[in-house]
Formats: sequence, structure tokens, C-alpha cells
Amino acid sequence: MKTQVAIIGAGPSGLLLGQLLHKQGIENIIIERVSADYVLGRIRAGVIEQGFSDLMKEAGISARMEAEGEIHSAVEIAVNGEVHSIDLEGLTGGETVTVYGQTEITHDLMDARIASGQQTFYSIDNTELHDIDGEKPYVTFEKDGKTERIDCDYIAGCDGFHGVSRQSIPKDKITEYEKVYPFGWLGLLADTPPVNFELIYIKHERGFALCSKRSSTRSRYYLQVPLDEKVEDWSDDRFWEELKHRLPESVVSQLVTGPSLEKSIAPLRSFVAEPMQYGRLFLVGDAAHIVPPTGAKGLNLAASDVSTLYRILTKVFSEGRTDLIEKYSEICLRRVWNGVRFSWWMTNMLHTFDHSEIEDKIRNSELGFFLSHANRRQILAEQYVGLPYEPIE
Repeated sequence: MKTQVAIIGAGPSGLLLGQLLHKQGIENIIIERVSADYVLGRIRAGVIEQGFSDLMKEAGISARMEAEGEIHSAVEIAVNGEVHSIDLEGLTGGETVTVYGQTEITHDLMDARIASGQQTFYSIDNTELHDIDGEKPYVTFEKDGKTERIDCDYIAGCDGFHGVSRQSIPKDKITEYEKVYPFGWLGLLADTPPVNFELIYIKHERGFALCSKRSSTRSRYYLQVPLDEKVEDWSDDRFWEELKHRLPESVVSQLVTGPSLEKSIAPLRSFVAEPMQYGRLFLVGDAAHIVPPTGAKGLNLAASDVSTLYRILTKVFSEGRTDLIEKYSEICLRRVWNGVRFSWWMTNMLHTFDHSEIEDKIRNSELGFFLSHANRRQILAEQYVGLPYEPIE
């Protein structure tokens, strides 16, 4: 097989990149280790920045998001029961975020992929990347016991933190930075109306909590728990009771409980690999960087990577601008490190740590400083809605 761009990974990043390239007449093939149903079953992010929403429109797949997604013009932060509203729209000159689940995004992208007629291979084995630092890279994999080969011009590694793409770069050509946090998030998904229209980030002496949502009828809640906790030790009743302890009194009476659709514990880490490219291989999204979900930046940073790579490759194939290839990592990393910093800050300010009393006092003072004045809340709001994408020139 031959194509212009081989895309490793059929999650939102790979599918969105494939759709955008297809719109520009750039051929691409996507390969994915697991099944399509498994990809759709992942319970992930739901807060979409304006830039991501605009990219979905550019890809021609925003109709259902615009019809069913919820526009949010504010976010709330509760500190020891006192609720502070961050007016995102007012503080940023009209910017908002959209609540639309990653599962729905993936579903829309899969439908668009089928309609495009571009090839996608699911449930493959033994993927290997070859000659990525040469002029003629290629990818091999096994499908139904048969070895396949894709010859291509470029490879996009959209296969996540544990994928083969980053592992294919020589160790002496890449530097990895990582911080692992001493707690995780216990998440519960339920078909119950959300406790509040706006998302609520909760700082509490018992630990952090987040009241999120996927729609007006489906809620997603999180609790900070120690890393050694086990999901099976958390019954639905225990989860709801603990959430009630951490909720502000002003909303606890509005909480509607019900059976969980899914429960899981996610560890938190910050991770960045530099550079995000080697030869003709580009790392995209979780393959290059992971952030704690506190700042709602993971999927949104992946989208900005996709935007940068798509615009560079469009100019490469249409204008011969191969000089732009070397700019991919530099452009992406400026936004990535900003997102890592913001996610670290939100995590540090809102969670309970086993630190000294003086560190707790300093952390509380800093959070109070940012919440106490509109000019300081503006900094938080601008980061939350997402910084603009850099132009490719």
C-alpha cells in the first residue's frame, strides 16, 4: 500500500487529522491496535476549547456537536464551601467552552471517516515504523495473520502514551520529563441530571472533587483518592456519600444519585517528550504529552497538535514548503508547556497534599489571590478557554 500520510492510532487525534487532510485532498491511511468498539468505549474528556470547536467545523463534522453540545460561559471553583464563579465569556471578550463528550466526538469522526472512503485498519498487531529518519519511511503491521506494509511520505504518531510511535525514536534523540502525582481520580458516570449547570471544581479538606457532565441527563463526577485505592472498594453508595461531604452546601440538596454506568481510577501525571518529531515522524497528543485532567487540557492540546501538523502538511504538499517541517515541534511545545503549567497549577492549588503546614498556607494564599480580583480571574479564564493557535507561515 502507498499513501501520503500514515496515521498510527484511530482515537480522536488520528481521526481528526485524517479528516482534515482528506478535506485538503491529502491521502492517508489510519491503523489502530484495538477494535473500533474499544476505541468508542473509552470514557474520557468532555470540555472542548473554542479552538477545538472551530477545528471540528473546519473538518466538516461539527453538526451534532453544535446541536447537542452545551456552551458554557462560566466555571465555578468552590473553596471550603464558598463558591466563586469565573465568568469565562466576560473575562475573555466572548470566549466560551463546549461540553461534548469525547465518545461523541469519536463517533462523529468515525462516521466521517467511513464517508470519506479513506482506509482504516482496526485490531492490528506488531506495528513497526521503519526508516523514519530517511526520505522513504514505511510502516508494517499484521492483520488477520498477514503482514502488511504502508509506504508513505510522513508518519503521524497519534497512538497515545503507550504506543509504538514514541518508542520508535532512538533514546538518545528524545528527552522525557515526568511528574507523577501521589493520588488519582475516582470517576463515576451516571445517567442522572448534573448537580449544577456549570462545572464545579471543589477544594475541600477531605480532598478535591469535580462535578462535570456529558449532557443535561448524564453526569460525570470525580473524587481525589489515594493511589492505593481500588475501584471495587467503592460502592455507588460510598461514592455518593463521599461526594456529598465535599459538595458546597448550596448545591448538595440538588444532587441526584443513581446507579453508575462506569467507575474507574485514573492516576495523574505530567509528561512531555521533546522534541515531538524525529525525521518524518511526528508525535501528536498523548504520544508526546500527558497532563492532569484538572485543567481540561489533554484532548485540547492534542487538537492544537493536529491543527499545527495539518496546516504544515497542507503547505508541504500544496506549496512545497518543506522548510516548515522542522518547525512542528517548536510550535507545538510552546502551547504544550503552557498547558502543562496551567494543569500543574490547577492540580497543585485544588488538591490535598501531604505537605507541611507552611506549604498549605502558601497554596491557599495563592488560590485566594487569583480568585479575589477580576484582573487575576481573567488570567485563569484565558487559560481555561484556551490560547489561540499559532498561525503557520
